[in-house]
Amino acid sequence: MQGTVDGFSYGLVTPLVAYLMACLGGALGLRCTTRALLVAHSWRPGWLALASAAIGSGIWTMHFVAMMGFTVKEAPVHYDRLTTYASLLVAVVMVGIGIFIVGYKGATGSALFTGGTITGLGVASMHYLGMAGMRLNGTLEYNTLTVAASVVIAVVAATAALWAAGQVRGLSWSVGASLVMGLAVSGMHYMGMAALSVHLHGSGGATTAGESPAALLAPMLIGPLAFLLLAGVVVMFDPLMVMGRPAWTPVEQKPGVPARELVTHSARHSVVRAGRRHPVRPSSRAPQNR
Repeated sequence: MQGTVDGFSYGLVTPLVAYLMACLGGALGLRCTTRALLVAHSWRPGWLALASAAIGSGIWTMHFVAMMGFTVKEAPVHYDRLTTYASLLVAVVMVGIGIFIVGYKGATGSALFTGGTITGLGVASMHYLGMAGMRLNGTLEYNTLTVAASVVIAVVAATAALWAAGQVRGLSWSVGASLVMGLAVSGMHYMGMAALSVHLHGSGGATTAGESPAALLAPMLIGPLAFLLLAGVVVMFDPLMVMGRPAWTPVEQKPGVPARELVTHSARHSVVRAGRRHPVRPSSRAPQNR
């Protein structure tokens, strides 16, 4: 028999909180990615790793906050902890691969396409692996076309987010991008849930057995939520991360040339000292051509 699926047993509470979690993870991850593009290569892996963990944790937390509102009327729902945490690892690793590609190759062309595709597939893999960790007296069945649509949404959203991170603009730009990313990730989740149907193995009747999904999932969410909080503290106490510098772009690396921290688009005309621009007067002794 078919189970009666309800993805909104708490009304709009779980979708809204889930969306905020996706936005939080996206905002932190995008700012860390932007910061990585503005520093010397020796610091870049650390910022990119933090970005990967922030986005992966945000997406994973979004998924399972939303799943707190998921119930099947005829059967209690449980979750396998090992599979659930494995989905978190998949999210962080695959998002990390995409972010590192963009972080070192740039958010353009084939690097952006490859990084966005891998990141999007990571988001989709996390979702469906997390669903595989769900335990109930029945079988989960999916509509193939709807699943494909959810994967496309994930890839497009991830590509757009990485492109936005590569623009190296101010905080407001990243906040706007994270809001769009949160909407896209939430849309991917609920598109995937729309593809789901549950075929029960028996007549059920044990609807009151076991704990609620919220009681089961809440302890698992403590760790990722604490990490997002700590990542937020790192962002808040980094002035460059908070203020943003719209005119800054990463230094072009050349073999044999030491990496430098930052350069502005207007470097030929001005330099930045203590937050103020000072004109640079050309020297008559400076060579005109190199």
